[in-house]
Amino acid sequence: MIDLRGKVALVTGGSRGIGRSTALLLARAGADLCLTYQSRADAAEGVVREAGELGRRAIAVRADAGIRADMEQVFDATEKAFGKLDIIVANAGIWKRAPIDEMSEEQWDETINANLRSVYLACHYASRRMKRQGSGSLILISSTAGQRGEPFYSHYAASKGAVIAMTKALAAELGPAGIRVNCVAPGWVRTDMTSHVFADPAYLRSVEKNTPVGRIASPDQIASVVLFLASDLASHLQGEIINVNGGSVLCG
Repeated sequence: MIDLRGKVALVTGGSRGIGRSTALLLARAGADLCLTYQSRADAAEGVVREAGELGRRAIAVRADAGIRADMEQVFDATEKAFGKLDIIVANAGIWKRAPIDEMSEEQWDETINANLRSVYLACHYASRRMKRQGSGSLILISSTAGQRGEPFYSHYAASKGAVIAMTKALAAELGPAGIRVNCVAPGWVRTDMTSHVFADPAYLRSVEKNTPVGRIASPDQIASVVLFLASDLASHLQGEIINVNGGSVLCG
């Protein structure tokens, strides 16, 4: 039912984890792809190769999503390769522990740049192009940490809470231009970023116990909601925060 043939999608942080699953699911639905990566060229090229095997055109651009010059390059490459942009998934981000009394300004800035400035830059450049064509879908990736906070990760929680507020602001701002803006807020997900915490069996059991469905999400389970938001099935959703957390945070 979901058909994205003829659409072009850009996924930041698209080489691993949620980004990788999202990029490949969009490709399976028919979208051509640009994805950004920061260090793992092999992983990024693997996504490009798999998208090609699905019959889709795809490119990978090395970029720090929080640096303006890098993102200018990404959007220029997307436009050169495909001529347009229909969907952007602002997914790039980091998650690093830092107690507030020990957190340096450098640690704070690193997380805010990676998780929030990157979203600003993605929306800044995407909206310029989407306004010209009178359509588009911005899908921002937040977190349950942005809704309930997270001890020892206050910089991460602050960045993700800001993404939620930004979603609502941009939904009102860009809706009249034909641009949909929505957000996905995952809970715990099994990715490279969280593998070290789930290496502790006791911690894993605790998380599962406190998640009503009793399990941790896979990246594909997050990507499937992104795919829905990118599709015409979500054509009347605007400014929504879709919580994909197995019931661990029950909020509107």
